[in-house]
Amino acid sequence: MASLSALQAPDIREAKRLVIKIGSALLVDRARGLRQAWLSALAMDVAEAKVRGADVVLVSSGSIALGRAVLGLGTGALTLEQSQACAAVGQIRLARAYEEVLAPHGITTAQVLVTLEDTEDRRRYLNSRATMETLLGLGCVPIVNENDTVATDEIRFGDNDRLAAQIAVTVGADQLILLSDVDGFYSANPKEDASAIRFDLVEKITPEIEAMAGDPISGLSKGGMKTKLLAAKTAVAGGCAMAIMEGSVLRPLKALAEGANRTWLVAQSDPQAARKRWINAMKPRGQLRLDAGAVKAMAEGKSLLPAGVVSVEGSFGRGDPVALVSPAGVVIGKGLVRYTAAEAKAIAGHRSGEIAAILGYEGRGALVHRDDMVV
Repeated sequence: MASLSALQAPDIREAKRLVIKIGSALLVDRARGLRQAWLSALAMDVAEAKVRGADVVLVSSGSIALGRAVLGLGTGALTLEQSQACAAVGQIRLARAYEEVLAPHGITTAQVLVTLEDTEDRRRYLNSRATMETLLGLGCVPIVNENDTVATDEIRFGDNDRLAAQIAVTVGADQLILLSDVDGFYSANPKEDASAIRFDLVEKITPEIEAMAGDPISGLSKGGMKTKLLAAKTAVAGGCAMAIMEGSVLRPLKALAEGANRTWLVAQSDPQAARKRWINAMKPRGQLRLDAGAVKAMAEGKSLLPAGVVSVEGSFGRGDPVALVSPAGVVIGKGLVRYTAAEAKAIAGHRSGEIAAILGYEGRGALVHRDDMVV
């Protein structure tokens, strides 16, 4: 098939951190409910990726579809309140289904309910990132589901594709796989235009590519190719390659590794480099003046601890960008701070073990984590 890039396609077997998005139409059958055999086969793919040493995050649709079947609401249009009620019922069953298929492989699962707002607000973003990093560090597979019980905009527009891309950027994934009901990106809707061409590889999302995107094909899925391209923009800007593939086959990740039809939208840099550029482009809202020991520690790739901070200037909130200043007054870097200005002033110069006594609650050990700074 056609290619819009001279670059080599990524190999899923080389992924270090993998995010997989599962659409409702793959997971839930209108008449029979959960596709148990398909989900069990997907669990084998996840287990195989874990054996290779990859971290895996699953972003799953399906809670509303599962809930409406349990509540007997039929196939007609749902009101917003009915959709939220279905989500509340379905989320429990969705989490349990993943737990039951992954547990036999020795994999611990965790349910994480988020919305796009959680990833766009810097304070919530840091909370989400820290939680996900901890779960992945402990070997868990987070099952991320859009919190449809409260996220009314997401229910109306079906943004789990974009949510998956946001999660991929949040956790620093190098690959995002959208398991869909189409086997890639086409020049037109292949079900309406027999001359439509599927692209194996897309290097850049141009206005021409965007004009080719069509509307949703299936009756269950709300996210069409337009939302997938929006997701791809977010992912590739964050250094994460994204694949669109038809996922109904048993063991879709194995099929992808073995050459199944797909479209890869490639990233131009790695996740870490992209994140550093993002932080470096921010305008600082304050500054932290450091001692010589902190400067040396940061140069060695370590986080900034409160003990290394001599003074705090500016008015900033948790998650805001701050300048990191040497004893000589030279700006040597930027970072996303994990405390407010008032909290930072209170704990500056103190050891991390003293934070709880000073602030009255347990805080994070680092003032600026090494993953959230550019030096």
